[in-house]
Amino acid sequence: MIYGLPLMLFAMQMTSVIGSLMFIIFSFNLVAIVTAIVFNMLLFVALSYCHNNPTLFHLKKVFPDTINNKRASCLNYEDD
Repeated sequence: MIYGLPLMLFAMQMTSVIGSLMFIIFSFNLVAIVTAIVFNMLLFVALSYCHNNPTLFHLKKVFPDTINNKRASCLNYEDD
């Protein structure tokens, strides 16, 4: 946990901060600075909200827990 976020979400936040800094450097004006700061604040709030409510994006499992070759029926398909 770094700043209240798990490592994956913190990495996403830092990627956004670095991107915002590059945006500010290449288009230096007051609107860009304010927009980047507000965007990063809103992103931090959204990531914190997602971390505190893990059921928000709960998706159904795609793969089963176990995979086996056991027959599911009692029918014999073999030639006698």
